[in-house]
Amino acid sequence: MKPLTSAGPQAGVRPGLALFSFGFRPFFLFGSLYAALLMGLWLLWLRGFLDVPTSVSPVAWHAHELLFGYVAAAITGFLLTAIPGWTRRPPISGWLLLALFGLWVAGRLAVNLSSVTGYAPAAGLSTAFLVAVTALAGREIVAGGNWRNLKVVGLLAAFAASHAVYSWAIWHGGDPAIGARMAIAAVLLLLTLVAGRIVPAFTANWLKARGETVMPEPHARYDSVAVGIGALGLALWVVDGWIVPAGIVGTILLGAAGLHLVRQLRWRPHRTLADPLVAVLHGAYLFVPVGFALAGLALIAGAEDVHRAAVHAWTVGAFGTMTLAMMTRASLGHTGRPLRASPATVIIYLSVLSAAATRIAASLFPAWSPLLSSAAAVAWIAAFVGYAVVYGPMLLAPRRAA
Repeated sequence: MKPLTSAGPQAGVRPGLALFSFGFRPFFLFGSLYAALLMGLWLLWLRGFLDVPTSVSPVAWHAHELLFGYVAAAITGFLLTAIPGWTRRPPISGWLLLALFGLWVAGRLAVNLSSVTGYAPAAGLSTAFLVAVTALAGREIVAGGNWRNLKVVGLLAAFAASHAVYSWAIWHGGDPAIGARMAIAAVLLLLTLVAGRIVPAFTANWLKARGETVMPEPHARYDSVAVGIGALGLALWVVDGWIVPAGIVGTILLGAAGLHLVRQLRWRPHRTLADPLVAVLHGAYLFVPVGFALAGLALIAGAEDVHRAAVHAWTVGAFGTMTLAMMTRASLGHTGRPLRASPATVIIYLSVLSAAATRIAASLFPAWSPLLSSAAAVAWIAAFVGYAVVYGPMLLAPRRAA
């Protein structure tokens, strides 16, 4: 799997068409705006200031739109940008990209207005979007003969299946927890797969530019073992003790936490602090072993508060921070700008990291949860509004000439 490069057939695109010249542009811009909007609505809804006209319960709506709304948009933007580099095929753009983006928007409207329109359109449109992304990614990877990345298509298919399970549970008045866990597991495995390629690669580039000679460890059998044990633990976590006792699952998850922590240390994260664009990738990945450790402890101790902390370590910490890290880097590189983090970008990173740490603390300290949860929501909103304000103009304009 090759890292993102700044190459791309965007130069010379007319301004009116720039937004739909490459997948990262609409999905990163409007995905970030939606991430901020849904957290703002969630905060106001919890405090009793408004009701979202959805037929889904507040907690189920919050999880659904974070995972299948924002995270799905970020993944789509990333893959539509990365896959042309993997396959050497032209990017999906123009009317096809516009149609795909329109399907995502239609799904968000259907979910948020489902008390009026009914839940069936919401379930159908959101699932159709994920199926379409999976199909397009599969078509491009197969057409490009990039067989090694078919595993990405498999994880996308699992993500789409998790939405179908989630929607089925809501439609029939059940608990969508299994669908939510399936989605978290699919995205987390996709993150560990992709991060295992790009984080050490970008770290090595940074270290070489500084004249250092000790590089991150290349991808090896150890990485496969770490990801495999993590996948086993997540699969057992999804079914929630149906097959294996909770204590054993917790032990496997703790083992996965240790393996992923060592995996990250092999990438020399301590040498990247001088470059925020690289350091934030390591900061994001750190939430992967933190989440595994908290999930394992929660199962062993039977502590629901710790389990909520694990979920937020993965979703707010790993997913939120890693997506923002890649959105900023890809936006700079693919619009022809230097790969340097401005002070505003550093503030964006600090905001999302603060949101993650504060939200985990809110789960671990229930007495302080209302205050800490509100603080986490405000920090999250600041991070994603900040991205839209700073990077939106780049995304709306044609790529700068080299």
